[in-house]
Amino acid sequence: MSTHPPQSRGEKALAWVRDHSPVLESYRGDYAESRPFAGETVAVSAPLTPHTGVFIETLHAGGAEVLFCGEPDTNHGPVIEELAELDGVEAFVEEGMELDEYGPAQDALLEREPDVIFDDGCALIARVHDEHPEIAANVRAGCEQTTAGITRLEAMDREGVLEFPVYGVNDTPMKHYFDNVHGTSESTITGLLMTTNTMISGETVVVAGYGYCGRGLARKLRGMGAQTIVTEADPRKALEAHMDGHRVMSMAEAAPEGDYFVAVTGSQHVIREEHFEAMADGAIVASAGTASEIDVGALEAMAARESEPKEGVTRYHLDDGRHINLLTDGYVVNLAAPGAAGNPSEVMDLTFATMSVAADDLLERGREPGLYALPDELDRAVAERKLETLGIEAEKITENQEAYADDWRRK
Repeated sequence: MSTHPPQSRGEKALAWVRDHSPVLESYRGDYAESRPFAGETVAVSAPLTPHTGVFIETLHAGGAEVLFCGEPDTNHGPVIEELAELDGVEAFVEEGMELDEYGPAQDALLEREPDVIFDDGCALIARVHDEHPEIAANVRAGCEQTTAGITRLEAMDREGVLEFPVYGVNDTPMKHYFDNVHGTSESTITGLLMTTNTMISGETVVVAGYGYCGRGLARKLRGMGAQTIVTEADPRKALEAHMDGHRVMSMAEAAPEGDYFVAVTGSQHVIREEHFEAMADGAIVASAGTASEIDVGALEAMAARESEPKEGVTRYHLDDGRHINLLTDGYVVNLAAPGAAGNPSEVMDLTFATMSVAADDLLERGREPGLYALPDELDRAVAERKLETLGIEAEKITENQEAYADDWRRK
């Protein structure tokens, strides 16, 4: 039973997620005693779902002053209201904010000069470097949890512009194997079905991208009876998709064959005008990667008119009589679909636990500016704690096995 009695709709939402976040709750207990973030001002830029709310509670328990902002169409009002009631936690976002309001809100947060930035999509880290370089120079640490964000950080690191050390949490095994493979795929399928109320089984679904998120999505769709096609630019990943049993082709080839199209590459305009031109009447298009995966502007320009047959679906009526259904205006469907809450609690528990451990380590260790891989022992520690919460005991390596691994002369 939860030790946090519900007092409002936001509290109820957080209480349910706490019940399914044993790792974060475990770290929260530790942090309440050790107070690793005492005296630190921490910025959190992520969709304001209940999972993010529990993460913010964990940082707050560790002594941090927490400032948070969100992303378009992904912010839960009751969660924001509940968090804002905590002393030392401040909201820079409201439910239903327009897109053009986010930049000023991020600026207002950054002007408070955070010591640590927890980011999603590198939105806040990129902005502090671009718009507030004098503030970036004093940030002590950052953590990034998404593939798209890592891509931006890698570009910044190559250019040598990063002013502070950042752990690429997205690239850890705990993030890849669980959040990416299982969390994104399950929440995306939930978003698709909730929004469309259609059947996946027997339909042809085109998955753009076969990274960890894409492969998890394609595999689960195939397990539900979908006919899967994968488009992939990396030849090795394309070959992996082929060996996993999916049909592999270019988007130009896949466009006339698909019933559903889900882009999960972390890139831009992987579904664009020439693909819309070839799609069948009634095709359903969604993103599970970034808001820029689908060229929505091109689709709008092609359309004779638009309609909204149901919440979360915009229907573009083309001059030739076809119509194409775009879900959630091109925003990620697992977060922006009506009633969506993002990835399952059990995987966000692991991701946010890893994020908190990463920041704790960076603050204690100190590093030169740049993008770093999370030390393997920290990733393993989160996995071990998860096993403890499940009552599962992993195998132990014996002294003989350790000696065997270290002996290159073994026979």
